Amino acid sequence: MGVARAIGLLLGMAADGALGDPRRGHPVAAFGRLAGRVERALYRDDRLAGAAHTALLTGAAVLLGAAGQRFGRRGPALEAATTALATWAVLGGTSLAGEGVAVGRALDAGDLAAARERLPGLCGRDPDSLDTNGLARAAVESVAENTSDAVVAPLLWGAVAGIPGLLGYRAVNTLDAMIGHRSARYRRFGWAAARLDDLANLVPSRVAALITAGCAPVVGGSAAEAWRAFRRDAAAHPSPNAGQVEAAFAGALEVRLGGRTVYPYGVEDRPVLGVGRMPDAGHVTRAVELSRVVGTVAAAIAALLALVFGRRRARR
Repeated sequence: MGVARAIGLLLGMAADGALGDPRRGHPVAAFGRLAGRVERALYRDDRLAGAAHTALLTGAAVLLGAAGQRFGRRGPALEAATTALATWAVLGGTSLAGEGVAVGRALDAGDLAAARERLPGLCGRDPDSLDTNGLARAAVESVAENTSDAVVAPLLWGAVAGIPGLLGYRAVNTLDAMIGHRSARYRRFGWAAARLDDLANLVPSRVAALITAGCAPVVGGSAAEAWRAFRRDAAAHPSPNAGQVEAAFAGALEVRLGGRTVYPYGVEDRPVLGVGRMPDAGHVTRAVELSRVVGTVAAAIAALLALVFGRRRARR
């Protein structure tokens, strides 16, 4: 069981690297459309309705994953294949890197219009209010946070809980992206999704930050500064998780992140993470390189964890 799961996670990671997201019929997009329909049926401006919405959709994803895992247990090869398929479906590392590279290239060419056009592929900020440094900062912060959310966290959940962990985590994270923000519509309805996402990412975000610090020298960064920024600045961030990996990336790249952040629903003043100058196009490119390295190391750790948990289950 552990060997098949480990192989499946590594194959799914390789498939994401080679193929990227499915061009049509992406499972996460289909889940998003379903979530939108359920929201229209259940929406009320209160936490209880939002909790029901989150529980229903997350529970359905976990049950689907459990069915897939049970089907895969007919044989080791089938288990590896079903795990690989689920892993490929939920990972977003290649898409993340592609969007980050596109923003970095546009900034390097001085094409702010193109960079602003591509930024929504990374995050939900208002690109029209950002200058060159603001766009670069937004890209680096988004690459950092999504390295944890779209790569490290699903791999770790897959290692520990198999296909139900993979699909359940992606459902939680997708719901948080859809309704877990502080707009007037979702402040109460999205509360449960946001808090569940915080819980699901509590350990993965810190693992991602530690991997970032260890991998910083691979891209010419500073492991010491990454560790220092992680320990000093992460807790000041309003998110219990995003600040962990953002601070580590800031230290690794020796730049300063945080500050005034404009969203469609309002403005947030974020604490400063790291020291040094504001990021530029080159830092966006290096952030993408660091993200890829962190994802590769996370896949190896996830495979090792799958083997360890598999052996423990076999001894019972």
